[in-house]
Amino acid sequence: MFKPPADYGIGIGLRIPHLHHILEKKPVVSWFEIISENYMVDGGRPLAVLDQILEQYKVVQHGVSMYFGSMDPLNREHLKRLKALVRRTKTPWLTDHLCWGSVDGRYTHDLLPMPYTFEAAKVTARKIRQAQDYLEVPIAVENVSSYAEFHVSQMTEWEFLNEVVERADCGILLDVNNIYVSSRNHDFDPYVYLNAVPAERVAQIHLAGHSKFEKYILDTHDHPVIGPVWKLYAHAIQRCGAVPTLLEWDDRIPSFNEVHREARKAEKYLPAAQPGVLQVLA
Repeated sequence: MFKPPADYGIGIGLRIPHLHHILEKKPVVSWFEIISENYMVDGGRPLAVLDQILEQYKVVQHGVSMYFGSMDPLNREHLKRLKALVRRTKTPWLTDHLCWGSVDGRYTHDLLPMPYTFEAAKVTARKIRQAQDYLEVPIAVENVSSYAEFHVSQMTEWEFLNEVVERADCGILLDVNNIYVSSRNHDFDPYVYLNAVPAERVAQIHLAGHSKFEKYILDTHDHPVIGPVWKLYAHAIQRCGAVPTLLEWDDRIPSFNEVHREARKAEKYLPAAQPGVLQVLA
């Protein structure tokens, strides 16, 4: 079973407003997460900047358009470009979402929740296995935030997640903010979800902020992480150990230093037996 390298601690999402600061100041960061689709190009400035980042930092790729839950077959051209980027970055693992978002080759560019059925789990797991075989790198799938549910579902979201990863023999990118958001939108106990997740399959954790509206909470990634989500993170670390953790901040992005400080808050939740990890962002 896939285990992430031991020297990955707390990472930050690589975002355009921070590039100049990173390249000029060279801050000490354990690793950066990149959105794969932003760099699946033939050349130009994005790849030139990425190569400069790769000279100094470790990078992990995070995708937003594999749509493992869609009925469409995997896009071969997408996989070809993705594999070229995997070879360029030498990412030790690859992540994408447990969702659907395409029909007959048309893409919604959204991360849509799935019906939690055994047939959907079977189809999704088969596509994850196909992608892992082709890309030759471990894959971890992320639980998404959701705002609607399917009446045809045969199990809970966490049961579905477990069914998929066991069938696919892949890892989990555990987004604790998404668990919190969905728990508030659908009225379930987030700790029941966390306790049901197979700890040995959690390869990475995501942290982020969200926005509260009148009826729903939206996963907007434009605020600091709130207290209840930090508590969920502490529980996840207690169950899973010092898993590589990534802070996402994708809208109304503040200065690099502010994002850096927010990421460092995760350090106090990591096991004291991990001194090398704790010092990564010092």
